[in-house]
Order: sequence, then structure tokens, then C-alpha cells
Amino acid sequence: MEQQNQTQSVPAGYRLNSLGHLVPDSQIKAVDLLRDDLVRNILTMARVEQQRLAVFKAQAMNQVADFVYLSGEEYGVKYGGTKGNVTLMSFDGQYKLQRAVGEHRVFDERIQAAKAKIDVCIQRWSEGSSDQIKALVDHAFRVNKQGHIDVNQVLSLRQLDISDSDWIEAMDAIADSIQISGTSAYLRLYERQANGGYKQIPLDISKL
Repeated sequence: MEQQNQTQSVPAGYRLNSLGHLVPDSQIKAVDLLRDDLVRNILTMARVEQQRLAVFKAQAMNQVADFVYLSGEEYGVKYGGTKGNVTLMSFDGQYKLQRAVGEHRVFDERIQAAKAKIDVCIQRWSEGSSDQIKALVDHAFRVNKQGHIDVNQVLSLRQLDISDSDWIEAMDAIADSIQISGTSAYLRLYERQANGGYKQIPLDISKL
């Protein structure tokens, strides 16, 4: 069965309820009408601000990239490349701008082979610390709310000083299974405080 089109033209004097039914305004309580108007008005303003922030970010990122390129070309100064991480300061040190590029890392199918080899190691080792290591491994390979294995949790296993050859092969398999699925660019702005430290200028509405 085809999914019903959720976009529906609402005639004047009616509103859609949560089930998609048309309800005359005259049959809706005044407080429900006011609540609906309030939510819709605030969401409309939020969409406008969201678009403004998106335009601001794009313009700021382009200006930073242009400056980094110009600085590198004219003065031989390298700030990390036009697409890498870079920190720029105002002349008086009052303001600081950071452009950061983060990578989204995921595991491919080889992570299962690494997990199997780790399990073999634990089974082969004598009793003692193996129970603790097994608990650590099980914790590292937990699936998060998005259904993915946390890359950083698994990579923490590579910090264990274990010289077993099978374990080392498993750690190599973990490294080989990491794939870059994409990147995200972040823009962070800071202002120097009276104590000399820098405080980030929040662009997240929850931090205002």
C-alpha cells in the first residue's frame, strides 16, 4: 500500500488534528487554538533563524578559506590548509576563531573478524585477568543508540599493552577496518575574558 501524502490543503476555518482529520475551528477549544498558534509562530521564527545561521556559517567558512589561501600564497604562512583545522586571532587578541573539520569514522565488515580473533585470545589465555579483559572487550563492542559500534571505544583496546601475536593481529584488523564516511566542518568563536581565558560565543540556542 502506498504511503498517504501527508501534505494536505487545509480550507479556511479548519485545522488538521494529529490523526490528519479536518476539524472546524468552531469545534476546537480556545486554549487549543492559542496553543496551536503559539507553536506555529515560534517554529516559523525558528526556521527563519535557522536559515540565517546556515547562511552565516557558509559565508564565514568561505571567508576563512579565502584568507587561508591568500595568506599562504602571499606570505608563505600555512594555517593547516584551506580545508583543515585553523585558528585565527584578532590583532589585539580579544577574539579567536577556530575552524575545525571532524571526520565521521565507521567500521567495515572486518571489525567482525577482529572481534572473533579477540574472543579466541580470551578463550586461549589462562584464567585470571581474562574475565576483566572480556568485560572490557564486550563494553568496547557495544552497539550505540544509532546501531553502530563506537569507534573510540574499540580503539581504546589498542592502548592495552598485550604482546600476544593474535591480539596484535586483531588490533591491526581493527585499524584496517576503519573507514571515513564523511566530514563535518565546525566554526567556533571565542572572546577573551578579564582573567585572560577565552569563552566561546554560543550559537547553540540551548546555551544562550
